[in-house]
Amino acid sequence: MGIAERKERDKQEMRKSIIDAAMHMFMYEGYDNVSIRKLADKIEYSPATIYLYYKDKDELLYDVQAVCFGRLVDVFTEHATSTDPIEKLRQIGHAYLTFGMENPQLYELMFIMKAPMNTVEENELWKNGDCAFNFLVDCMTQCVMQNRIHFHHPLQGVLSVWAMAHGLMSLSVCYRMKVTRMTDEESKANMYMALDHYIDTLTKK
Repeated sequence: MGIAERKERDKQEMRKSIIDAAMHMFMYEGYDNVSIRKLADKIEYSPATIYLYYKDKDELLYDVQAVCFGRLVDVFTEHATSTDPIEKLRQIGHAYLTFGMENPQLYELMFIMKAPMNTVEENELWKNGDCAFNFLVDCMTQCVMQNRIHFHHPLQGVLSVWAMAHGLMSLSVCYRMKVTRMTDEESKANMYMALDHYIDTLTKK
């Protein structure tokens, strides 16, 4: 391995160390309670070292988000495997809810917080969600092409199903499900059933 390759490897390893430490701190201490200085103390480097990689905390959160979305796609890939597009759509929805229930802190970093969207330029796409979003788009496209769903354009279907799943998950993550007086287990079961029923209303018989 040459000097240039070794330097690039070291750079990537340092970036990974920063991201891993930041993710843990954002999750368990809260994004607003973490500073670049506190993060530097955690990994035993100077703040100046972190600033070589990230100009501010929001830019760092953007890369943390990217790792989280990679994990979500891994969950989709593992659990949404049906060759029937409607069944696969259900599997994606269930996988999305399960991911959120099992990783509420990550879900908040990915979908609830406004930061780091201010790092995205006005005319720039939010690329972190592309891999997960496209997984759903591909499935919905098959539903539309096979005339299995009450949408003529895949994007309309994607926004509808995503909004339903995200609405349920957001209520859960923000503890708003408590208004229902259901136990946690009842709440989880009803979230899956509500999503299934919603997909049923979209499906052509």
